[in-house]
Amino acid sequence: MNPLESRKQLLIAESELNRAQLVGDLTALTAGVHTLTDRAKSFSAIASSAAVLVAGLAAFRCGKSVDADAKPSWLQTILKSAGLISTLWLAFRSQGREQTDK
Repeated sequence: MNPLESRKQLLIAESELNRAQLVGDLTALTAGVHTLTDRAKSFSAIASSAAVLVAGLAAFRCGKSVDADAKPSWLQTILKSAGLISTLWLAFRSQGREQTDK
């Protein structure tokens, strides 16, 4: 066997090892992405529930009357936004589940 043929065989073997390593890396990456999406779904469910709870508490909270000209506080703005977002999230989420069930 001449040096060129042996070099070619070594390169082919190295290429096969690199392919096997790439497949292993992609498998690990896929598992990581699945774990991340599961955690994101879990977090989104908790965040949605918390937003609904906070919006509900804000709606029933006893507070002093606010003048019509007064600017709402940043906390009130956040609570109203959280309530709106949670309502939209739950609406779109239920529509998506209905479509996947069909």
